Amino acid sequence: MTTDAVIPEPGRQIIGHDELTAEQADAVLAMLAAAAESDGTQAVSEQGRLQLRGGKRDGVRHFLLTVDAELIGYAQLEDTDPVEAPAAELVVHPSHRGRGHGRALGSAVLGASGKRLRVWAHGGRSAARHLAQVLGLTLFRELRQLRRPLTPLDLPEPTLPPGVTVRTFVPGQDDTAWLAVNAAAFAHHPEQGSLTQRDLDDRKSEPWFDPEGFFLAERDGEIIGFHWTKTHAAEQLGEVYVVGIRPDAQGGGLGKALTAIGLRHLAEQGLPTAMLYVDADNTAAVTVYERLGFTTHEVDLMYRTES
Repeated sequence: MTTDAVIPEPGRQIIGHDELTAEQADAVLAMLAAAAESDGTQAVSEQGRLQLRGGKRDGVRHFLLTVDAELIGYAQLEDTDPVEAPAAELVVHPSHRGRGHGRALGSAVLGASGKRLRVWAHGGRSAARHLAQVLGLTLFRELRQLRRPLTPLDLPEPTLPPGVTVRTFVPGQDDTAWLAVNAAAFAHHPEQGSLTQRDLDDRKSEPWFDPEGFFLAERDGEIIGFHWTKTHAAEQLGEVYVVGIRPDAQGGGLGKALTAIGLRHLAEQGLPTAMLYVDADNTAAVTVYERLGFTTHEVDLMYRTES
């Protein structure tokens, strides 16, 4: 299939922006909330939602689709990876689907990317898979959301490697050292490993941020690993937000111990369920989490152009 046959819609307009006004960002967030309620999953990732505010960000473009001045579609294109093609996420308001707006948005970001594109389909919904096919994209990444109950927790007591202690994150004091360990631990992971101070500040300013749930493992006064947890209060979910181990400290059981420490913390908050995201091809991590009682809840799929 080709993208030439975009269905005409009288009054439809797609405009790209380097940054959004506060009013535009509010309108997009309201539409994302409506879509999440309808679909049961967010159409735009946490990073994408954070990038709606705070002014211009290098490599990020916002596409607003309107019909007769009413906002009914949004796409974000991020071109910050020095190797991979630009990545996009898009959404159409649930009340306006089935009229070709998704294809129009997809065609717009495909053109803006220079026909080198990666697109997320969160939740792996059939409509998103069809749109990827229409745009000529092929599946190349599967991100799994795993879940497990926290009651009962039934986990053994965490065992730390010799000489390792654990404390919680101190905002302002630990930022630089944590960013360095995060970059080293996720050098192979384009999204997590490229986090900057601005990205960290964005998350620290979110209502869910709690340094008491951000655990740092140290040896000889240096951070060698961490487990950052997150609470989704409305959904009553605790998240294994990110677990990272400095490369020279891997293989000694520290990741398993830190994961257990974070899960115990989430259980102490009275949360009934824990969740996490992991790439399906990261078989070592999937095995660790499955042994900790996690099972697959849903999948996010990423598609890309062949070139």
